[in-house]
Amino acid sequence: MQWQTDLPLIAILRGITPDEALAHVGAVIDAGFDAVEIPLNSPAWEKSIPAVVNAFGDRALIGAGTVLQPEQVDSLAKMGCKLIVTPNINPEVIRRAVGYGMTVCPGCATATEAFTALEAGAQSLKIFPSSAFGPDYIKALKAVLPASVPVFAVGGVTPENLAQWMKAGCIGAGLGSDLYRAGQSVERTAQQAAAFVKAYREAVK
Repeated sequence: MQWQTDLPLIAILRGITPDEALAHVGAVIDAGFDAVEIPLNSPAWEKSIPAVVNAFGDRALIGAGTVLQPEQVDSLAKMGCKLIVTPNINPEVIRRAVGYGMTVCPGCATATEAFTALEAGAQSLKIFPSSAFGPDYIKALKAVLPASVPVFAVGGVTPENLAQWMKAGCIGAGLGSDLYRAGQSVERTAQQAAAFVKAYREAVK
């Protein structure tokens, strides 16, 4: 299994509105990101996601987070989404998304959940919430997972601690509130995106 983008960092823009979406997504892509998710608990996501897909779909893997129902996957496929991120393991959501040719990164915490996700066809895993478990937990979990499965840390990842998650065996991370908080300026988003890209490049030197 191989992650689909050059930079294995997923920008999580939770709470973004349609009016702000293009500017903030543009800022993270300009900083070097090539994977972006807009969670479905964001305002009017059904407007933001198609707009972002149309504007940036040729430059980045654009998709949705907090996807809980198979029917949501159907709607997202019609919008042109290529990435599905979940906070939990719902095998039918995973199977539906894989059937559309999407990249799926489902959230799991235990070996049982991880293998359930892989059996359903998931091509990657996110350990969520990573900060509650710590790098040692991820290192132990990685020991039983197939070495080829890309694992992302999500929850509590900052530019300052990104390297420790990578050392634990993560290919990269999903970045939420330390990258984007609802209502912040585009300049702040650009600044944080650049800090994360720099931290990643230093971690893999």
